[in-house]
Amino acid sequence: MEFKEIVMQRYASKQFDGRMIDEPTLFTLLDIIRYSPSAFNLQPWKIKIVTAGRIKKNLLPHSNNQPQVTTCSHLLVFCANTELEGLVDKALEGFAESGLPKESVSQYAAMIKGYIGSMSPEQRIAFAREQIHIALGNAVNGAKSLGLDSCPMGGFDPVAYADVLFLPDEYIPVVLCAVGYAADKPHLKWRLPREEVFF
Repeated sequence: MEFKEIVMQRYASKQFDGRMIDEPTLFTLLDIIRYSPSAFNLQPWKIKIVTAGRIKKNLLPHSNNQPQVTTCSHLLVFCANTELEGLVDKALEGFAESGLPKESVSQYAAMIKGYIGSMSPEQRIAFAREQIHIALGNAVNGAKSLGLDSCPMGGFDPVAYADVLFLPDEYIPVVLCAVGYAADKPHLKWRLPREEVFF
C-alpha cells in the first residue's frame, strides 16, 4: 500500500473485534513508533502496553467508557518522560556511537543541556507532549500499513491511568492509541479543503 493510501484509508476505529495482534506484527509496529523523529533525538516518551483484559476493564471508567479500550488488542499509553537529563546523556552516547565527531558532540551537549536546564517542570511536560504526538502519528499510520486499525484517544483521566498502571511519577500519560482489528466501518472521510489549510 502506498503511503498516500495509508493516510487516506486510516480512520479512528471505535470498536475492535478482540483479535490479538501476532508478535512479529506487533514488534514491527513498535519499531515504527520507536523510530519516530523527536527534537534533539531525545525521544521523551515511555509507552505502556496494556493487553490484560482485567486491566483494560479497570481503565474503562477512566476512559469515558469508550469501548476501544476493552475491545482492542493492545492499548498503547503514551507517557511524557520528564527525566530529560538522562535522555540527554543517552542521546549524546548514541551520537558518539553513530560516528559524530567528538567536537560536534561536545558542542551539541552544551547547547542541549543549556536548553533543557532552562525549562520549568511545565515546559518539560509541554516539550515531551509535542514530541509524543509525532510518535502517535507514526503509530496510527504504521498500524494501517501493517493491516491493523487504530484509534488515537485523548478522552481519559491521566491521573487515574497513572494510578491503575502504577506509573512512576516522572511518566505522565498524555494520549492513548488503541490498536487491533476494527469491527466497525469508516464513515466518509472529511477534511477542510486545501485552500482553507494552506496560505
